[in-house]
Amino acid sequence: MPALTLRNALPADAARCFEIETSAYEGDEAATLEKIATRIAQYPQGFLILEADGDVVGFINSGCAHEVVMSDEAFKELVGHSPEAPNAVIMSVVVDPAHQGKGYATTLMTEFVQRMRTLGKQTIHLMCKQQHVPLYTRMGYTYVRPSPSDHGGMAWHEMVMVL
Repeated sequence: MPALTLRNALPADAARCFEIETSAYEGDEAATLEKIATRIAQYPQGFLILEADGDVVGFINSGCAHEVVMSDEAFKELVGHSPEAPNAVIMSVVVDPAHQGKGYATTLMTEFVQRMRTLGKQTIHLMCKQQHVPLYTRMGYTYVRPSPSDHGGMAWHEMVMVL
């Protein structure tokens, strides 16, 4: 079993996170290197890295908002992000495909939820594909609705967890 470490992202992590993001997401749904670097720079406490034996194998990144509009594409560049806002909005939960199936997404999410509670957040919002709805339901999220977002040409579903 590899030694797992959870930590906040550093600017030097952007390239590896971009590599994981583009290997795990289809087409236009992956964030650009610039967006990932912006998310690390502007809200490192909402950008959680998972390392296995010292190698970055996955991450979660987020922003915070007073009013959550999940279909707001500008928010992915942290336009409207406010670190002190009560609602966390997850933009990516991603594990390197070579490391999937090991429970790493659950490890990341469990730690992320705890950190958001510690920061005093009231809710965590995310969008996911249909096949991931049962996973997030098991993690404690409630299904909200099909999302009006067609980010990356995909169908998305909105979910929320009240902390």
